[in-house]
Amino acid sequence: MSIAVVFETHATSDDNEAGVAAGWLPGRLSPTGRAQAAELGRRRRRDGIDAVFASDLRRAVETAEIAFAGAGVPLLLDWRLRECDYGELNGAPRAVVHGDRVRYLDAPYPGGESWRAAVERVGRFVDDLPLRWAGKRVLVVGHIATRWAFEQRLNGKALEELVAEDFRWRPGWVYLAG
Repeated sequence: MSIAVVFETHATSDDNEAGVAAGWLPGRLSPTGRAQAAELGRRRRRDGIDAVFASDLRRAVETAEIAFAGAGVPLLLDWRLRECDYGELNGAPRAVVHGDRVRYLDAPYPGGESWRAAVERVGRFVDDLPLRWAGKRVLVVGHIATRWAFEQRLNGKALEELVAEDFRWRPGWVYLAG
């Protein structure tokens, strides 16, 4: 029995607006991000969501908390949904961290992890979903590495292709798992 996984990126953070790649830093939503999180709630509250999973990084948690405040839907935090760990480059300018992502496809960022390792970590979350959520519809709030893991594991896209493409925000992606 499959699981419908709705993926949404965390809302805009202060770091996003400042051009910073936060990585494993917690981050916090900007005023624009808080408005986006409220809009996420309006868009998804009546979407048949059985549970919300979020990365344990503050910007993702805050997005889910605002979007689903008072909805009665369980919010479950999972560290495996975190962004790629940029190590010494957590909090560096986005142009420095993402300027040559292909370089870090298999080689880790200094003191951090590679994109492939990050996607594998998120993939273990995907593998565990059927243990409890078969036949359900869940929403996941995460990061670039989270979406890439879903695209690779559930749509068969090559990580080499994902790393090379520019991110374009949209109001969610829906995947079938299990």
